Amino acid sequence: MDVEKLHYFCEMIDSSCLKSIIFSILVTLPFIHGTELYAGENKTYNFSPEKINLALRRTADALLRSSGDSTSRIPAIEKTGEDVWQVRLEQTFDYDQLPALLQSSLDIHGIKRPYNVSVRRCDDAGIDLGYNYLDLSGNNGVACRGRAMPDGCHYIEISFLSDLNSNPLLVEKGLFFLVIIGGIAGFWLFRRQKIKPLPAEKDTTNFKIFGNSQLDVTNQILLCNGVKHSLTFRETKLLLLFVTHSGQLMERDSIIQQVWADEGVLVGRSVDVFVSRLRKKLADDTSVVLAVVHGIGYRMEVL
Repeated sequence: MDVEKLHYFCEMIDSSCLKSIIFSILVTLPFIHGTELYAGENKTYNFSPEKINLALRRTADALLRSSGDSTSRIPAIEKTGEDVWQVRLEQTFDYDQLPALLQSSLDIHGIKRPYNVSVRRCDDAGIDLGYNYLDLSGNNGVACRGRAMPDGCHYIEISFLSDLNSNPLLVEKGLFFLVIIGGIAGFWLFRRQKIKPLPAEKDTTNFKIFGNSQLDVTNQILLCNGVKHSLTFRETKLLLLFVTHSGQLMERDSIIQQVWADEGVLVGRSVDVFVSRLRKKLADDTSVVLAVVHGIGYRMEVL
Protein backbone atom coordinates (compact mmCIF):
# COMPACT_ATOMS: atom_id res chain seq x y z
CA MET A 1 0.00 0.00 0.00
CA ASP A 2 1.50 3.37 -1.05
CA VAL A 3 1.59 6.42 1.20
CA GLU A 4 -1.35 8.19 -0.45
CA LYS A 5 -3.65 5.16 -0.12
CA LEU A 6 -2.60 4.75 3.50
CA HIS A 7 -3.47 8.36 4.26
CA TYR A 8 -6.78 8.00 2.45
CA PHE A 9 -7.65 5.06 4.68
CA CYS A 10 -6.57 6.93 7.81
CA GLU A 11 -8.71 9.88 6.82
CA MET A 12 -11.81 7.68 6.54
CA ILE A 13 -11.21 6.35 10.06
CA ASP A 14 -12.08 9.54 11.91
CA SER A 15 -12.73 9.83 15.65
CA SER A 16 -16.41 8.87 15.51
CA CYS A 17 -15.54 5.86 13.39
CA LEU A 18 -12.92 4.78 15.90
CA LYS A 19 -15.46 5.02 18.72
CA SER A 20 -17.82 2.77 16.79
CA ILE A 21 -15.11 0.19 16.12
CA ILE A 22 -14.10 0.18 19.78
CA PHE A 23 -17.76 -0.32 20.73
CA SER A 24 -18.01 -3.32 18.39
CA ILE A 25 -14.87 -4.85 19.89
CA LEU A 26 -16.20 -4.38 23.42
CA VAL A 27 -19.44 -6.10 22.45
CA THR A 28 -17.55 -9.18 21.23
CA LEU A 29 -15.07 -9.35 24.12
CA PRO A 30 -17.29 -11.42 26.45
CA PHE A 31 -17.65 -14.11 23.80
CA ILE A 32 -13.94 -14.04 22.88
CA HIS A 33 -13.01 -14.15 26.56
CA GLY A 34 -15.35 -17.09 27.10
CA THR A 35 -13.75 -18.98 24.23
CA GLU A 36 -10.26 -18.33 25.59
CA LEU A 37 -11.34 -19.36 29.07
CA TYR A 38 -12.78 -22.60 27.71
CA ALA A 39 -9.56 -23.30 25.84
CA GLY A 40 -7.42 -22.33 28.82
CA GLU A 41 -9.22 -24.73 31.13
CA ASN A 42 -8.77 -27.58 28.67
CA LYS A 43 -5.12 -26.80 28.19
CA THR A 44 -3.97 -26.37 31.78
CA TYR A 45 -6.35 -28.22 34.09
CA ASN A 46 -4.23 -31.02 35.64
CA PHE A 47 -2.65 -31.73 32.27
CA SER A 48 0.79 -33.08 33.18
CA PRO A 49 3.05 -35.90 31.91
CA GLU A 50 2.75 -37.71 35.23
CA LYS A 51 -1.04 -37.85 35.08
CA ILE A 52 -1.04 -38.94 31.43
CA ASN A 53 1.47 -41.66 32.33
CA LEU A 54 -0.72 -42.91 35.18
CA ALA A 55 -3.89 -42.78 33.08
CA LEU A 56 -2.37 -44.83 30.25
CA ARG A 57 -0.83 -47.33 32.70
CA ARG A 58 -4.18 -47.81 34.39
CA THR A 59 -5.82 -48.37 31.00
CA ALA A 60 -3.18 -50.87 29.88
CA ASP A 61 -3.37 -52.74 33.18
CA ALA A 62 -7.16 -53.07 32.95
CA LEU A 63 -6.99 -54.29 29.34
CA LEU A 64 -4.38 -56.93 30.19
CA ARG A 65 -6.28 -58.12 33.24
CA SER A 66 -9.48 -58.45 31.21
CA SER A 67 -7.51 -60.69 28.83
CA GLY A 68 -6.35 -62.88 31.74
CA ASP A 69 -2.85 -61.40 32.05
CA SER A 70 -2.03 -60.06 35.51
CA THR A 71 1.75 -60.54 35.51
CA SER A 72 3.20 -59.07 32.31
CA ARG A 73 5.21 -55.90 32.68
CA ILE A 74 3.72 -52.73 31.21
CA PRO A 75 6.45 -50.88 29.23
CA ALA A 76 7.29 -47.25 29.87
CA ILE A 77 4.83 -44.71 28.46
CA GLU A 78 6.39 -42.86 25.52
CA LYS A 79 5.81 -39.31 24.31
CA THR A 80 6.23 -39.44 20.52
CA GLY A 81 5.18 -35.92 19.58
CA GLU A 82 3.56 -32.70 20.72
CA ASP A 83 0.74 -33.93 23.00
CA VAL A 84 1.02 -37.47 21.57
CA TRP A 85 1.55 -40.44 23.94
CA GLN A 86 1.84 -44.23 23.46
CA VAL A 87 1.77 -47.40 25.50
CA ARG A 88 2.94 -50.71 23.99
CA LEU A 89 1.03 -53.95 24.55
CA GLU A 90 2.59 -57.16 23.26
CA GLN A 91 -0.62 -59.15 23.81
CA THR A 92 -3.87 -58.85 21.91
CA PHE A 93 -6.54 -57.04 23.94
CA ASP A 94 -10.29 -56.41 23.70
CA TYR A 95 -10.63 -53.19 21.69
CA ASP A 96 -14.29 -52.80 22.65
CA GLN A 97 -13.26 -52.21 26.26
CA LEU A 98 -10.66 -49.58 25.41
CA PRO A 99 -12.88 -46.44 25.03
CA ALA A 100 -14.62 -46.75 28.39
CA LEU A 101 -11.46 -47.78 30.27
CA LEU A 102 -9.38 -44.94 28.79
CA GLN A 103 -12.04 -42.30 29.45
CA SER A 104 -12.46 -43.54 33.01
CA SER A 105 -8.70 -43.31 33.58
CA LEU A 106 -8.56 -39.77 32.16
CA ASP A 107 -11.47 -38.72 34.37
CA ILE A 108 -9.82 -40.15 37.48
CA HIS A 109 -6.70 -38.07 36.84
CA GLY A 110 -8.61 -34.92 35.88
CA ILE A 111 -7.48 -34.80 32.23
CA LYS A 112 -10.22 -32.92 30.39
CA ARG A 113 -8.73 -32.22 26.99
CA PRO A 114 -10.28 -33.75 23.85
CA TYR A 115 -8.33 -36.42 22.00
CA ASN A 116 -8.01 -38.97 19.20
CA VAL A 117 -7.10 -42.62 19.82
CA SER A 118 -5.23 -44.85 17.36
CA VAL A 119 -4.31 -48.52 17.73
CA ARG A 120 -1.09 -48.94 15.74
CA ARG A 121 0.84 -52.05 14.76
CA CYS A 122 4.25 -52.25 16.39
CA ASP A 123 6.05 -53.43 13.25
CA ASP A 124 5.06 -50.68 10.78
CA ALA A 125 3.02 -48.16 12.85
CA GLY A 126 -0.01 -48.75 10.63
CA ILE A 127 -3.39 -47.98 12.19
CA ASP A 128 -5.70 -50.96 12.69
CA LEU A 129 -8.40 -49.29 14.78
CA GLY A 130 -9.19 -45.85 16.25
CA TYR A 131 -11.77 -43.28 17.27
CA ASN A 132 -12.35 -39.68 18.38
CA TYR A 133 -13.45 -38.75 21.90
CA LEU A 134 -16.75 -37.36 20.56
CA ASP A 135 -17.67 -40.90 19.49
CA LEU A 136 -18.26 -41.72 23.17
CA SER A 137 -21.30 -39.42 23.25
CA GLY A 138 -22.39 -39.86 19.63
CA ASN A 139 -25.45 -41.76 18.48
CA ASN A 140 -23.43 -44.16 16.32
CA GLY A 141 -21.08 -45.26 19.09
CA VAL A 142 -17.30 -45.61 18.99
CA ALA A 143 -15.74 -46.12 15.58
CA CYS A 144 -14.49 -49.66 14.79
CA ARG A 145 -16.23 -51.19 17.83
CA GLY A 146 -17.17 -54.84 17.21
CA ARG A 147 -14.50 -55.37 14.58
CA ALA A 148 -11.96 -58.15 14.98
CA MET A 149 -8.77 -57.07 16.75
CA PRO A 150 -5.70 -58.21 14.76
CA ASP A 151 -3.30 -60.41 16.70
CA GLY A 152 0.15 -59.28 17.74
CA CYS A 153 1.85 -56.27 19.30
CA HIS A 154 0.10 -52.89 19.18
CA TYR A 155 0.57 -49.37 20.47
CA ILE A 156 -2.35 -47.52 22.02
CA GLU A 157 -1.74 -43.92 20.98
CA ILE A 158 -3.61 -40.91 22.37
CA SER A 159 -3.26 -37.55 20.61
CA PHE A 160 -4.60 -34.55 22.52
CA LEU A 161 -6.20 -31.97 20.25
CA SER A 162 -5.42 -28.28 19.99
CA ASP A 163 -7.81 -25.76 21.55
CA LEU A 164 -9.39 -24.70 18.24
CA ASN A 165 -10.09 -28.33 17.36
CA SER A 166 -11.47 -29.09 20.81
CA ASN A 167 -14.91 -27.75 20.06
CA PRO A 168 -15.47 -26.96 16.37
CA LEU A 169 -19.10 -26.09 17.01
CA LEU A 170 -18.05 -23.42 19.50
CA VAL A 171 -15.59 -21.95 16.99
CA GLU A 172 -18.20 -21.92 14.22
CA LYS A 173 -20.69 -20.14 16.47
CA GLY A 174 -18.00 -17.63 17.44
CA LEU A 175 -17.11 -16.84 13.84
CA PHE A 176 -20.78 -16.48 12.93
CA PHE A 177 -21.32 -14.14 15.88
CA LEU A 178 -18.32 -12.00 14.94
CA VAL A 179 -19.42 -11.81 11.29
CA ILE A 180 -22.89 -10.60 12.33
CA ILE A 181 -21.47 -7.97 14.70
CA GLY A 182 -18.91 -6.86 12.11
CA GLY A 183 -21.58 -6.56 9.42
CA ILE A 184 -23.85 -4.44 11.60
CA ALA A 185 -20.96 -2.22 12.70
CA GLY A 186 -19.68 -1.89 9.14
CA PHE A 187 -23.08 -0.89 7.78
CA TRP A 188 -23.54 1.64 10.58
CA LEU A 189 -20.11 3.16 9.98
CA PHE A 190 -20.77 3.34 6.24
CA ARG A 191 -24.03 5.18 6.82
CA ARG A 192 -22.40 7.59 9.28
CA GLN A 193 -19.58 8.31 6.83
CA LYS A 194 -22.01 8.90 3.97
CA ILE A 195 -24.22 11.37 5.83
CA LYS A 196 -21.62 13.00 8.07
CA PRO A 197 -22.02 16.80 7.73
CA LEU A 198 -19.39 19.44 8.11
CA PRO A 199 -19.40 21.46 11.33
CA ALA A 200 -22.06 24.17 11.25
CA GLU A 201 -19.59 26.98 11.71
CA LYS A 202 -17.67 25.88 8.61
CA ASP A 203 -20.71 25.26 6.40
CA THR A 204 -22.21 28.73 6.17
CA THR A 205 -23.53 28.08 2.65
CA ASN A 206 -24.03 24.95 0.57
CA PHE A 207 -21.98 26.16 -2.39
CA LYS A 208 -18.66 27.94 -2.77
CA ILE A 209 -17.66 29.38 -6.17
CA PHE A 210 -14.01 30.10 -6.94
CA GLY A 211 -12.36 30.54 -10.32
CA ASN A 212 -14.08 28.22 -12.80
CA SER A 213 -14.96 25.75 -10.03
CA GLN A 214 -17.76 25.18 -7.56
CA LEU A 215 -17.70 23.28 -4.25
CA ASP A 216 -20.90 21.60 -3.08
CA VAL A 217 -20.14 21.39 0.65
CA THR A 218 -23.17 19.37 1.71
CA ASN A 219 -22.79 16.64 -0.92
CA GLN A 220 -18.96 16.75 -0.93
CA ILE A 221 -18.73 17.34 -4.70
CA LEU A 222 -16.30 19.50 -6.65
CA LEU A 223 -17.38 20.77 -10.09
CA CYS A 224 -14.12 21.83 -11.73
CA ASN A 225 -14.51 23.55 -15.09
CA GLY A 226 -17.44 21.25 -15.88
CA VAL A 227 -15.74 18.07 -14.54
CA LYS A 228 -17.38 16.47 -11.51
CA HIS A 229 -15.27 15.02 -8.66
CA SER A 230 -16.45 13.28 -5.49
CA LEU A 231 -14.57 14.35 -2.37
CA THR A 232 -14.00 12.69 0.97
CA PHE A 233 -15.07 14.38 4.17
CA ARG A 234 -11.52 15.51 4.94
CA GLU A 235 -10.87 16.71 1.37
CA THR A 236 -14.03 18.81 1.55
CA LYS A 237 -12.95 20.40 4.84
CA LEU A 238 -9.49 21.22 3.49
CA LEU A 239 -10.76 22.68 0.20
CA LEU A 240 -13.42 24.72 2.04
CA LEU A 241 -10.67 26.11 4.28
CA PHE A 242 -8.61 27.21 1.26
CA VAL A 243 -11.62 28.69 -0.55
CA THR A 244 -12.78 30.71 2.46
CA HIS A 245 -9.20 32.00 2.93
CA SER A 246 -8.37 32.50 -0.74
CA GLY A 247 -5.23 34.61 -1.24
CA GLN A 248 -4.17 34.18 2.40
CA LEU A 249 -1.12 32.27 3.59
CA MET A 250 -2.29 29.26 5.58
CA GLU A 251 0.34 27.92 7.96
CA ARG A 252 0.63 24.14 8.30
CA ASP A 253 -0.14 24.17 12.03
CA SER A 254 -3.28 26.20 11.42
CA ILE A 255 -4.42 23.80 8.68
CA ILE A 256 -3.87 20.84 10.98
CA GLN A 257 -5.84 22.42 13.80
CA GLN A 258 -8.81 23.36 11.62
CA VAL A 259 -9.03 20.21 9.50
CA TRP A 260 -7.67 17.40 11.71
CA ALA A 261 -8.40 18.74 15.22
CA ASP A 262 -11.00 16.02 15.88
CA GLU A 263 -8.49 13.20 15.28
CA GLY A 264 -6.18 14.00 18.17
CA VAL A 265 -3.12 12.53 16.42
CA LEU A 266 -2.15 13.46 12.85
CA VAL A 267 -0.58 10.89 10.57
CA GLY A 268 2.67 12.25 9.14
CA ARG A 269 2.56 14.06 5.79
CA SER A 270 -1.26 14.20 5.83
CA VAL A 271 -1.39 17.85 4.78
CA ASP A 272 0.98 17.29 1.84
CA VAL A 273 -0.89 14.19 0.69
CA PHE A 274 -4.28 15.87 0.78
CA VAL A 275 -3.05 19.01 -0.98
CA SER A 276 -1.60 16.76 -3.70
CA ARG A 277 -4.96 15.04 -4.12
CA LEU A 278 -6.80 18.37 -4.37
CA ARG A 279 -4.32 19.64 -6.97
CA LYS A 280 -5.11 16.64 -9.18
CA LYS A 281 -8.83 17.28 -8.93
CA LEU A 282 -8.38 21.01 -9.63
CA ALA A 283 -6.11 20.39 -12.63
CA ASP A 284 -8.90 21.21 -15.11
CA ASP A 285 -9.26 24.71 -13.69
CA THR A 286 -6.10 26.62 -14.61
CA SER A 287 -7.37 29.71 -12.80
CA VAL A 288 -6.92 28.03 -9.39
CA VAL A 289 -3.47 27.34 -7.94
CA LEU A 290 -2.56 25.75 -4.60
CA ALA A 291 0.86 27.29 -4.09
CA VAL A 292 3.35 26.02 -1.54
CA VAL A 293 5.25 28.47 0.64
CA HIS A 294 8.29 26.46 1.67
CA GLY A 295 8.71 26.05 5.39
CA ILE A 296 5.44 27.81 6.18
CA GLY A 297 2.37 26.38 4.47
CA TYR A 298 0.07 26.90 1.47
CA ARG A 299 -1.89 29.64 -0.29
CA MET A 300 -4.81 29.30 -2.72
CA GLU A 301 -4.46 31.76 -5.58
CA VAL A 302 -7.39 32.45 -7.92
CA LEU A 303 -6.09 34.09 -11.09
